Amino acid sequence: MTIREAAAQVAGEIAGLRHDIHREPEIGLDLPKTQRKVLAALDGLPLEISTGRELTSVTAVLRGARPGPVVLLRGDMDALPVTEATGLPYASLIDGAMHACGHDLHTAMLAGAARLLSERRADLAGSVIFMFQPGEEGYHGARYMIEEGLLEAAGDRPASAYALHVASYWLPSGTFTTRPGPMLAATDTLEVIVKGRGGHASVPHLNADPIPAACEMVIALQTMVTRRFDVFDPVVITVGSMHSGTVNNVIPDEATFHATVRSYSQKARSRLELESVRLVRDIAHAHGLEADARYVPGYPVTVNDSAEAAFAAEVVSDMFGAGRAVPMPDPLTGGEDFSYVLEQVPGAFVMLGACPPDADAETAPSNHSAAAVFDDCVLADGAALYAELALRRLVRA
Repeated sequence: MTIREAAAQVAGEIAGLRHDIHREPEIGLDLPKTQRKVLAALDGLPLEISTGRELTSVTAVLRGARPGPVVLLRGDMDALPVTEATGLPYASLIDGAMHACGHDLHTAMLAGAARLLSERRADLAGSVIFMFQPGEEGYHGARYMIEEGLLEAAGDRPASAYALHVASYWLPSGTFTTRPGPMLAATDTLEVIVKGRGGHASVPHLNADPIPAACEMVIALQTMVTRRFDVFDPVVITVGSMHSGTVNNVIPDEATFHATVRSYSQKARSRLELESVRLVRDIAHAHGLEADARYVPGYPVTVNDSAEAAFAAEVVSDMFGAGRAVPMPDPLTGGEDFSYVLEQVPGAFVMLGACPPDADAETAPSNHSAAAVFDDCVLADGAALYAELALRRLVRA
C-alpha cells in the first residue's frame, strides 16, 4: 500500500482531529488544550515525546530501524484573535479566537504523518522529528523551540526540514507550490512617535504641530521605497496605524504611527532599518520637532534551499501528477517563523491550496479572514506529502 493510499484510509480521523482543534482555538505560546489533543493523537505510536518548558510545544522523534540522517517536519498549532464568521458545524466555540490561517489543518496533517511513518518504521534509515509548534502568529514559537533544543532532539541535527501551509484562496484545492530561494518576506515593524508642543489650533505658529510632520513622514517613506531601493530586491512599507489628537481645535503634543516593513534579503533589511529611522528623525528635525523611531525586528526572510525545493516539487509530481505541482514565480509578502529553522537547516516551505471546491480561488476569503474556509479534502494528501518527503529524503541520504 502506498503512503497516499494509507493516508486516504485515515482521512476521516485526520479530519476529526482538525475539527476538534478548530472548535477550541488557542492563541500564542500557551495552547494547553491543543497540546493535549496532539498528545492524544500520538498516544500509542513508537515516538519519543517531549513537551516545551516555556511554551506548550510538542516534539516527537521517530527512530527508524536503521541508523541514518534526521529529517524535521513542522506543523504550527496556534490560532488568531479573530471572531469566526463561517457558520461551519465545527466553528470556533471561543469568542475572539479562530483558526483563520489553517494551522488546525497543519497540526492534523502532521499527526497523520506521524502515524503513517510509524507504520513504516522498519523502512526508515534515520529519524524523523515532528515539530508541533505554538506561537507562529507573531510570537516567535519556532525560535523558542530551537532554543529549547528542538534541533538536537534526535541526537544529530536535521539534514533537511519541511513545512506545509494551506491557503484558503489563490491556489485551487489540492495544488502544491514552492520555489527556490526567498519564499516569504522578513516582517519587521517601524514604530514612530513624533513629539511636538500642543496648543490652540487657531494659532499654530505658537505651537509645534506634530501632525503635518507625521503625514510628511508617511509620504516620504513611500518615496524612499521607490527611490532608494533596488526594484529587483523589493521592499514594502505600509503604515497601518496612525493616531493623534482628540478634537478639531486642539493641536496635540504627539502623533504616532506604526508601519509593517517587508523585505527579501538581509542587505535590504539592514538598510531599511538604518534609512527609515534616519528619515523620520531628519523630517522631525526639519520641522523643529523630535521623533522617537524604533525599528522592531520580526521574522527573518523564509529562504528555501534550492535543491530541497526542487526535491519537494519532484515528490509532489511523482505522488499526485505533474499538474498538482505548480511553479511559484514570486515569493509571498507574508512572513513565517519557519524561517528560523531554515536559517539553520536546508529545507523547503510548501504551500497547499485548500480553497473549497464550490468557491472561486481568486475571490474566496483569504487566510486571516473571519470568513476563511479550508477544504478538508486536502488533509490526506498533506499528511501523505509530509510522510513521503521524510521517507524519500532518508532513502536519498
